[in-house]
Amino acid sequence: MNLRQEVADFVEFLKTKNATQPKPKSREFGYAKGKIKLSDDFDEPLDMFAEYI
Repeated sequence: MNLRQEVADFVEFLKTKNATQPKPKSREFGYAKGKIKLSDDFDEPLDMFAEYI
């Protein structure tokens, strides 16, 4: 078998492999609501930057 035929067979294999994999679902708006919490002092300046403020 020549190299061109091997490459063509491999490309065909990759195409069929990709076609059989399920597509990811689209993201739903608000899915992570309530799962992330920020501390109350999130917007306060950091002590390590005090000399620049």
